[in-house]
Amino acid sequence: MKENHSTLLTEGSIWKKIILFAIPVFWGNVFQQLYTIVDSLIVGNFIGNDALAAVSSSGNLIFLMVGFFNGIAMGAGVVISKYFGAKDYKKLQLAIHTDIAFGLVASVILTILGIIFTPQILKWMGTPESVLPNSILFFRIYFVGVTAVVMYNIAVGILQAIGDSRHPLYYLIVASIVNVALDLFFVGVLKLGVGSAALATVISQTISAILCFYRLMHYDTVYRVSLSKIRFNGPMFKQIIQLGLPSGVQNSIIGFANVIVQSNINAFGVNAMAGCGAYSKIEGFAFLPITCFSMALTTFVGQNLGAGKFDRVKKGAKFGIACSVTMAEIVGIIIWIGAPIFIRLFNDDPTVIAFGTKQSRTEALFYCLLAFSHCIAGIMRGAGKAIVPMITMLITWCLIRITYITVAVHLVPKIGVIFWAYPLTWSLSSIIFLIYYKKVDWLHNFERLEAKA
Repeated sequence: MKENHSTLLTEGSIWKKIILFAIPVFWGNVFQQLYTIVDSLIVGNFIGNDALAAVSSSGNLIFLMVGFFNGIAMGAGVVISKYFGAKDYKKLQLAIHTDIAFGLVASVILTILGIIFTPQILKWMGTPESVLPNSILFFRIYFVGVTAVVMYNIAVGILQAIGDSRHPLYYLIVASIVNVALDLFFVGVLKLGVGSAALATVISQTISAILCFYRLMHYDTVYRVSLSKIRFNGPMFKQIIQLGLPSGVQNSIIGFANVIVQSNINAFGVNAMAGCGAYSKIEGFAFLPITCFSMALTTFVGQNLGAGKFDRVKKGAKFGIACSVTMAEIVGIIIWIGAPIFIRLFNDDPTVIAFGTKQSRTEALFYCLLAFSHCIAGIMRGAGKAIVPMITMLITWCLIRITYITVAVHLVPKIGVIFWAYPLTWSLSSIIFLIYYKKVDWLHNFERLEAKA
């Protein structure tokens, strides 16, 4: 069956290409955010505060463990977009099948690590005893099915690297509907508890992964996947690791720092966990314009640098940054204004609402800085300089953030001190990224890498 839904971003109107790529990613993230919110909404309303705390605080630990492998897959996406833009389809095929082989191995490793080490990590995080059993159950069920999560991200990364952001959206919509229905049935009707919310997530992710791979395997395209070709290619895997390892380390760094932050929040009790967990779900909406444009910029930059179109890269980068920063700040203003109403959707306990509102109103107006940092990071990944955001975020979002919290909470033992860690470190990373973006020649990085090879 001959069909090609890829988008070559090296030709045509720059702003139209970026917008048309970013819109499906945006709506895909909306649905993904909705079905993570549904877990918390249903659990919080049907089971209670302890269960809400267990589910709502799950994001940081999951990101810590899954983020490393997803980061390496992002490196694969850069390699794929580069060869697709250069129309080197032989190397494109090698990159795609090596990426899938990596995903399968990563899935096995994550399943084992997640099942074995989750209880100990949760204890290190200072998870309250009343929350611990539900948290362990939730995570273990999640990690039993983590293969679906990893392979879905691998498949979506391939599709987006060749410019197809539409079909991942369709599959995510299907998965979101399934997740909502299963959550309501398992938790609301059958009263199966927190573990069933994790099971609903795993089932929905499995469906979306199957749909993605069906598209990759059943259409006659230059990026078609064949089971017989799935294996590691040494030189290609080396490229993927070179470009992806910094992103993987970066994700782990951010995840580790957030786990430290979460452990400090846990010290303020179950209501603080529930309120801040509810805020984290709301904050996910701030990432919608950030993620869609940073992804669009990575693919746009990768394809156009592969095609040698440097002026087009610069124009696209400026447009993408402007859109993301503006939209993120608009979302921030909305969240700042409506914080008490939004938090109340998850739990109507006044103490929970107070914690969530305080965090919202500390961080929301600084989303423009978060957007800027992510956009520059996306541009640098697309240019093959993933080590730049890794080092920047290691310094600002990990070392400085953890040092600040450790010292500040000791001096002023109030939860508001923890919340300020985010705006302060977003500001620092934005300054560093701006200087690098303006002063360093990142446009010709691929040429330098190929000259060294």
